[in-house]
Amino acid sequence: QVQLVESGGGLVQPGGSLRLSCAASGVIFSVYTMGWYRQTPGNQRELVATITPGGTTDTADSVKGRFTISRDRAKNTVHLQMNSLKSEDTAVYYCNANWIGRHYWGQGTQVTVSS
Repeated sequence: QVQLVESGGGLVQPGGSLRLSCAASGVIFSVYTMGWYRQTPGNQRELVATITPGGTTDTADSVKGRFTISRDRAKNTVHLQMNSLKSEDTAVYYCNANWIGRHYWGQGTQVTVSS
């Protein structure tokens, strides 16, 4: 059974940094594409970053150069390093595991960027 548990969200000032973590159980990184999505009230969930089984990463244009996705195979954990945060990055961030189109989600962690 797949279980994803996010942590690391919180309140940060503009220009600051946060590191989100996703502890994944029941997931094999060599098979699943892992990703981070975010959602604000009234809007659809949007893709932020992904990392494929082969280790190829991709990030949305809105966060390119500021956010980095990585994974720790030994700890079965995926991270999202977020730098130079902006107010528009405020959202609930969700960890995602995707295997042949079957998606699994964590419960989400709130990130608020405000002075």
